[in-house]
Amino acid sequence: MSFSPLDAGAGEATGPLPEWDLSDLYASLEDPKLTADLDQAELDGKALAARYAGKLGGLPGDGLAEAIAALERIEEVLGRAMSYGQLVFAGDATDPANGRFYQTLQERVTAISSHLIFFTLELNRLEDAEIERKLAGSRALERWRPWLRDLRVFRPHQLSDELERLLHEKEVTGRSAWNRLFDETIAGMTVKVGPAGQEEELTVSAALNRLSDRDRAVRAAAAEGISAAFGSRVRLFSLITNTLAKDKEIIDSWRQYPRPGSSRNRANMVEDEVVDALVTAVRASFPRLSHRYYAMKAKWLGLEKLQHWDRNAPLPDEQDRSIPWPQAVKTVLDSYRAFSPELAEIGARFFSAPWIDAALRPGKSGGAFAHPTVPSAHPYLLLNYHGKARDVMTLAHELGHGVHQVLAGRQGYLLSGTPLTLAETASVFGEMLTFRGLLDAEGDPARRRLMLAGKVEDMLNTVVRQIAFYRFETLLHEERRQGELSSDRIAELWMQVQHESLGPAFDFTEDYGVYWAYIPHFVHSPFYVYAYAFGDCLVNALYGVYRDGVVPDFQQKYLELLKAGGTLRHKDLLAPFGLDASDPGFWQRGLDVIAGFIDELEQDV
Repeated sequence: MSFSPLDAGAGEATGPLPEWDLSDLYASLEDPKLTADLDQAELDGKALAARYAGKLGGLPGDGLAEAIAALERIEEVLGRAMSYGQLVFAGDATDPANGRFYQTLQERVTAISSHLIFFTLELNRLEDAEIERKLAGSRALERWRPWLRDLRVFRPHQLSDELERLLHEKEVTGRSAWNRLFDETIAGMTVKVGPAGQEEELTVSAALNRLSDRDRAVRAAAAEGISAAFGSRVRLFSLITNTLAKDKEIIDSWRQYPRPGSSRNRANMVEDEVVDALVTAVRASFPRLSHRYYAMKAKWLGLEKLQHWDRNAPLPDEQDRSIPWPQAVKTVLDSYRAFSPELAEIGARFFSAPWIDAALRPGKSGGAFAHPTVPSAHPYLLLNYHGKARDVMTLAHELGHGVHQVLAGRQGYLLSGTPLTLAETASVFGEMLTFRGLLDAEGDPARRRLMLAGKVEDMLNTVVRQIAFYRFETLLHEERRQGELSSDRIAELWMQVQHESLGPAFDFTEDYGVYWAYIPHFVHSPFYVYAYAFGDCLVNALYGVYRDGVVPDFQQKYLELLKAGGTLRHKDLLAPFGLDASDPGFWQRGLDVIAGFIDELEQDV
């Protein structure tokens, strides 16, 4: 992908990269305020339980609203503390002090929040009619209707109070502990790249970045090093995966979820059938999307077959240059501003204040994320900025998350959280704004074609690749119910979905079978990945409405969508734009955008 408006010369340094300052949360690991906050939260939690446990059902609407507000105040204090711990750990997971701090903090917060478990369990024992009676008699409680609505989704899957408390308290020695093991293992790994005796030792992030290098030999060497690094630890990653899949199966069975992905769908406030429709539509489109595009890419690269390290290879005429950080910032903010000055103003705050960590350093979490923290503070963004064009898109993506989190934060701690299916809306829309702004400004047909090809690859990574990941998880979790899977069997499932999704243009080498091991979503957030495809297809349809100019005051309606946070479901949020995700044609509309880009590229082949 080429970004001609970015005037960086080939190989030019990216310039100084920002690092975040977490002192808006706490000054240090030893900050007395952190200890004081946790001590006060414990006292408040015990007081809340003493005042309300066993009594919520008898409260009038106004009294229940007061109790929920008290719960929110405590939860926000705990959320602030945990956000600080998570961000410190993400900044350097190889520092033992950070690991101990994060684990100790998790244990303390878990112990405090155990005093609060009664609250939601007790509310969910009330009948719907009783909840409605309380709502009808209280304007104060009406504010909490969306929170009560979402809480009731889990009512059929709720266990006894004793079991719920046990599961809650054991989390720190269960899933959370395995997550930490995965993170520390990845952060501490080095990848040896190059001939024997002359190897470079790279972080996992740096090695993965080389898979998009112009030189095929460099890509192949990086791929070999990654395969060796993960292959030598495949038994550990297989153990983590098998244990977490079994843990999930046990809990899902007790909670009577019909299938492995159902609990995630409930949390996303989306019906199983809507997700099925998305997955079915994408899988049916593999031939006209990824299969067709990668066949063209093989021709452009002069290759009979692609290897997995060619998937993100630059195209032959693509300029190999480094994009300075200031230019990336300007590009993204200019694109946001052209759509909405308010959106750009909020985005600019992240750069004028130390809310972003884009620097490259050992021990830092790989990839990128936006962490919302709590409404009384502000979000933080983590990136690993290598100066590539894709990194500019990643910045546009994560800034979209950050802006969304700022706007939704006005709803307060309990109502600001957005389901994953909608949480990707602002991020993918931000990417699209940035891409479209650059594409529309490009007058050179050759460069425009390169930009279009780059965007297609990004969309295939977001839609096709993530649905393939979802398919892999589904197959793995279903088969795990029959017994533990060997690392060879996990590799077979991985290769099966890669062949299906990427198509006959690829001739995968056997060592690619271990690449599932570095995907953090499989460990941290099972079945999360379809949310990316959901968001991309949703934004394709949403952006199409914007470009067509058929919805008056689109920008204002879009900002209202972001400000809604978790108060509205996807049907309500999309209705002002004339869209409905439950409509079978909805997903096709989004996929047609990608197919249309490929059609345009195909005309030049």
